[in-house]
Parts: sequence; C-alpha cells; structure tokens
Amino acid sequence: MLFGTIDPVTLVAALIVASVPILLAATGELVVEKAGVLNLGVEGMMITGAIGGFIIAVATGSPAMGFLGGAIAGALLSLIFAFLTQFLLTNQVATGLALTLFGLGLSSLLGQGYNGIKPPATHPLPFGPLADLPVLGPILFGHDLLVYLSVALVAGTAWVMGRTRLGLIIRAVGENHDAAHSLGYKVVRVRVLCILFGGAMAGLGGAYLSLVRVPQWTDGITAGAGWIALAIVVFASWRPWRVLLGAWLFGGISVLQLNLQAAGSAIPVEYLSMSPYLVTILVLVVMSSGRGRAAVNAPASLGQGFHASQ
Repeated sequence: MLFGTIDPVTLVAALIVASVPILLAATGELVVEKAGVLNLGVEGMMITGAIGGFIIAVATGSPAMGFLGGAIAGALLSLIFAFLTQFLLTNQVATGLALTLFGLGLSSLLGQGYNGIKPPATHPLPFGPLADLPVLGPILFGHDLLVYLSVALVAGTAWVMGRTRLGLIIRAVGENHDAAHSLGYKVVRVRVLCILFGGAMAGLGGAYLSLVRVPQWTDGITAGAGWIALAIVVFASWRPWRVLLGAWLFGGISVLQLNLQAAGSAIPVEYLSMSPYLVTILVLVVMSSGRGRAAVNAPASLGQGFHASQ
C-alpha cells in the first residue's frame, strides 16, 4: 500500500535504522545524567567514534571491529571529559562544549584521505522465511545486529536502572551526591564509569552512522545527532523506554523529509529538516533553567561537581 509514492512499510523499516545512532547515544547519555553529570560532548564523541570505527573497519575489513573501534574511540574521548570534570572539577558545560569542538576538529584531521572510500558491508541477520513475511518481515526481520542490540540495550538499561542495586546507586549519586557519599558510595568512581559507558555508546552510534547509515566518511557526518540525543533524554524525562520512542520519532522525521523530497512533495522539506533541531533548542533552553529542570524531573545533582572534602 502506498501513500502517494511513499511505502509506509519501507518508511517504518527505514526510520528504525535511522534512529539507531541517536538511540545508542541517548541511552548512554541517560545513564550519565542519571549519575548527575551533564555531558554536552556527545556530538564530539559520536563523530570521533564515526571516524575511529570507519578507519578500523577499512583497515581490517571487518565491520564488527569497526563498531568496537568506534566504541573505544568514544570512550577514550569521554575519559578526557571524566578526568577534567571529576578530578579537576572543571565546569561540565564548558568542558563538554570544548570536547565537541575538539572531536569535530580531530575527526576532520583523521578523516583526510578517507573521503570516497566504501567501508565493508554490514549485512542483515539471516532470519530466513521470516524476512519474507508481508509487512512484518521488512519491519522486524530485515535489519543488522546493531538494530536489535540498540533495543536490547534500552531494555537492559531500563532493567538495571529500575530493578538492580547498581541502578539504585547510580540514581542515588545523581539525586544527592553528598548523601550517597555519606553512605559510603564512591561518587567519583560511579560517575567516571557512567561517563565511560556513555562515551562508548556515543562512539558506537557514530560508528553506525559511518559504517551503515550513510555509509561513507564525510566531515560533519553526525550533523547534530549528538545534540538531538541530548534533547531526547530530557524529552523522555530520563526514562529509557521513552528514549526509544523519542529516537524513533526523530528518526521518522529525518526519513520522512527525505521521502517527501524524493516524492516531489509541495511541502517545503526544509521545515521538516529543521524541526528536530528546533525541538533540540527548545529542550536545551528548558533544561538550562532551574524551574524547567524541576518540571521535567531532572536528577537533582545534574551538572553539579563533587569533591569528597565538601
């Protein structure tokens, strides 16, 4: 069935794939912010993971190694953020912005000579006859491993944060780091580990962009995906399953505007193209005000530095 020249089944299948980079980055950022850290360097970590994963995948001929390399690249950049904010107690907002600029510049430098090169292909999982089912086949059984892994990570994050002692500790650190410290929890250690997880997830999302979503290397390939991931976390009120819905919503908008452009729609595609970024700006403005943060149920210690001597 077609609406005009747009196939809704293909549209839904495409939006699931398009949402994966944002979903991975947003899931990692949710854990970071639940621990009380505001990391505005997600964009830089994503694009660092994109070029790191691309270089490793091209060098080894293995997309799996590329995904691993992207996650490691993002985690390494997040380690710099963790050292500066948790040990040197630098301002989290300024540090995140600086690392985003650093990541953009570093990726541009490392990416020289990789333009026009195709990475090794990432193939869909072999589901056999299930992939040939009408409607459900392309939507549920026509994707690569990372699509399913991203949803599994959301489910795992929801379970850990809501049902385990580890999740309770992370939430305690994010709500009141002084109280958590008085109970004997290692606040800095917890936050550093959460930052590393968030960086690895952002890097993995960036690698998916350059290896699957595009797939090629171009400067600025993330195109603001890290900022959208930040907005989705707030949009979802720091709840993992809402992050999944938010990522699908933003992924659907990006895919829809491309389909409308290809279909020759009379609606100016620029309106749909800019809508994710408008929502991102509005959400970040709301988050920047204390009243707005309280209204969206933000972690009480979000963005606040901690030192054991305080």
